Amino acid sequence: MAKKVLVAENLADAGLAILRGKGYEVDVKLDMTPEELVAAIPEYAALIVRSATKVDRAVIEAGERLRIIGRAGVGVDNVDVDAATERGVIVCNAPTSNIVSAAEQTMGLILACARKTPQANASMHAGKWERGKFTGIELYEKTLAIFGLGRIGGLVAERARAFGMKLVGYDPYCSPERAEQLGVTLYEDVDAIVPLADFITVHLPKTKETIGMFGPDQYARMKDGVVLVNAARGGIYDVKSLADFLAAGKIGAVGMDVWESEPCTDSPLHEFDNAILTPHLGASTKEAQLRAGVQTAEAVAAGLAGSIVPTAVNMAPVPPEVMDAVGPYVPACQMMGSMLAQIAGTIPQYLMLTASGSLANADSSILVAGTLKGLLSYQNRATVTPVNADSVAKRHGIRVETQAKPDADGYASAVSVVADGTEVACTLGDAAQGARIVSLLGYKVDIAPARQSLIFEYVDAPGRMGTIGTILGEAGINITTMQIGAKPEEQCALVYMNVTGDVDEAVLDRLRADISELKNLWYVKL
Repeated sequence: MAKKVLVAENLADAGLAILRGKGYEVDVKLDMTPEELVAAIPEYAALIVRSATKVDRAVIEAGERLRIIGRAGVGVDNVDVDAATERGVIVCNAPTSNIVSAAEQTMGLILACARKTPQANASMHAGKWERGKFTGIELYEKTLAIFGLGRIGGLVAERARAFGMKLVGYDPYCSPERAEQLGVTLYEDVDAIVPLADFITVHLPKTKETIGMFGPDQYARMKDGVVLVNAARGGIYDVKSLADFLAAGKIGAVGMDVWESEPCTDSPLHEFDNAILTPHLGASTKEAQLRAGVQTAEAVAAGLAGSIVPTAVNMAPVPPEVMDAVGPYVPACQMMGSMLAQIAGTIPQYLMLTASGSLANADSSILVAGTLKGLLSYQNRATVTPVNADSVAKRHGIRVETQAKPDADGYASAVSVVADGTEVACTLGDAAQGARIVSLLGYKVDIAPARQSLIFEYVDAPGRMGTIGTILGEAGINITTMQIGAKPEEQCALVYMNVTGDVDEAVLDRLRADISELKNLWYVKL
């Protein structure tokens, strides 16, 4: 049965096509009430929203099958991330989808405030010609203070420099090197920077520290006629006191795209002609909508497939170089975990993962999560994601250790997993080959596992393969590929055999009965 995805707000058609193309069943249900969402969510493995849908604890706890929540946009203010994390649900967003659009909206508001373009437009539409009334100011050689020098703030800095503006900034997380690259003079104190600015723009997240960050004390320290812009998050400027300073002429103009409560149809700023107000248009471009849909769909599909979700907000961020190195191994680790679960038949108490070769210096935490997912998700013992891997391991009493080896036994890279003494290792071939098992139970092999396999361990002697082939042939089971590993010192052999056809208990019972000195037989389904 295909996993189901609920899309609760508008998503680009390209994003929907990505999910459906990967075999997921996608339902688009818009304008759901909170009660309707809680009632619907139990049957879905993924939920995609934008900013209007509130994904609170009630929704998350009702999502019995929920594995990932995708927010088609930058922030995740409308998602209870703590509740999702407790249940192992990944929360991801599309952090770069609208950064260009938001930066351009910021510059548009700055220009609109400086040149009084909206007021002049309204005057013209009223049949008037009032050139003298709309004299503006230039951006050239004016000082722009940027609060928040992340992705969007950095793009604003680049564009403001092109207008010849002088740039100062505040961001406790911005390195001096990045600020220098952007041409921004950094300040460590908000009160020290506000008197310097002719224009101020904020590009900060909505946190306890940033809500009301600018109030009467800050407004009083600003230059006369300063222009304030906000295309980030509502509430960073105290709007009530801002209106007072706007009325007094201390603040020359305001460009406001975001609101503390949305939709906003009335505020203390609505009465002022020099307050340029827009209905949260920062991401409202065709390009941003397309990017948000595509990026969110790709992230949700990756999460449902058990792969890395680099934009997950409730797990440690995965740098691109780490993702490139270990990302392709995540499905392989899931495969090895599932295989170990089926071979051992019990949950192990100890797990050792070894990353070798080019993986030796990479963060192996996501490989451990992948292995645990395969190990514990088999027979639905637990649902594991990178978000809850540590807590699930502790809950099941599994002690996990990792180590690194520079030598991968002749391969460029490899990962081996030992669970209570049962060992399996794999490497990655080319794109067509995928993962290849290179060691199993101490036997050296080299084979790409198929969806169903038979694994035999027996005392080596002539005629064993003939017996196996006869039994499988009579049962209509086809051997597609096969590898034999040997331990000459123990006179034992291991046969890894990919098969197609119906391998039922009767076939397995006959194999056990007819193969002399058979030590072990496993039927593995991946």
